[in-house]
Amino acid sequence: MAVSACGGETQMQAPPPPQVAVTAVKKEAVELTTVLAGRTVAVESAEVRPQISGIIKARLFEEGDDVKEGQPLYQIEKAPYEAVVASARAALARAEGLAVAAENRKSRYANLVGSKAVSKQDYDDAVAGAKQVVADVAAARATLDSALIELERTTIAAPIDGRIGRSFVTNGALVSAGQAQELAAINTLDPIYVDISQSSAEILRWKRLQAAGTLATDDENNLDVTLTLEDKSVYEHKGKITLTEVNVDPATGSVTLRAVFPNPDGLLLPGMFVRARVSEGVRADAMLIDQQAISRSPQGDGIVYVVKDDHTTETRIVRTDRA
Repeated sequence: MAVSACGGETQMQAPPPPQVAVTAVKKEAVELTTVLAGRTVAVESAEVRPQISGIIKARLFEEGDDVKEGQPLYQIEKAPYEAVVASARAALARAEGLAVAAENRKSRYANLVGSKAVSKQDYDDAVAGAKQVVADVAAARATLDSALIELERTTIAAPIDGRIGRSFVTNGALVSAGQAQELAAINTLDPIYVDISQSSAEILRWKRLQAAGTLATDDENNLDVTLTLEDKSVYEHKGKITLTEVNVDPATGSVTLRAVFPNPDGLLLPGMFVRARVSEGVRADAMLIDQQAISRSPQGDGIVYVVKDDHTTETRIVRTDRA
């Protein structure tokens, strides 16, 4: 601003010093978190497949039902397998009858061979024949057992507890053992896994901080995880990291972390994309600086101005962990 002095001379008045806000650095315990992408994975997943060939006579479940291990799901036509069982039972009965006759013959010859009423050769043949029919009985019994197993397999049961999806076959369809298409799939949904990818460099940093005692976690190092779903809502149940994969993916340089979550309402389904906020632990000596107090140099370094005792400032470069 220009002003007129008494002598008629104009003098420039110096502007007042600028007002500068000052913030104090705080040191306190802070929970450190990181947000990572993840996908939900069923704890158990099983395909329902036939172990024999036949015609589907009935589907015994509703698609989307919760089923129990051993619960009947499909019924294959029984008649051909019942006929095989009946034939195997008849063959076993015949073999058992021949075994009784052969044992009686061997016993009679044993009494007669001493008096030379029969030759030693005939007796030896009777002994061998008795052993042969015993083996025939065992083979017939094994054939019957196999036929009974095949008959039992005409009822296709659930291999695990879980929720069953849609059926890929209908009544009247011909199915066979070893076919490419499964009949249905079952997934165990409660609890449910979330697989999370983290860079191997970050994993190393976590482990070093934990080993140094800088980051405090629980006794089992089970890190807490909070999920944000695709609709931006936060999942109400918290999970725990229970597994860190032992191999690094050479294509991505990442490691898979696995968290387990309760899923009592079945809200989480396998294959859903989620954002996982992972609690790395508590850093007891974290230095907190107001984000507005940090500027950046042309090289990208963090810069703060420190107020000294004489009210002047000096520039310092700082390394920030996270905002």
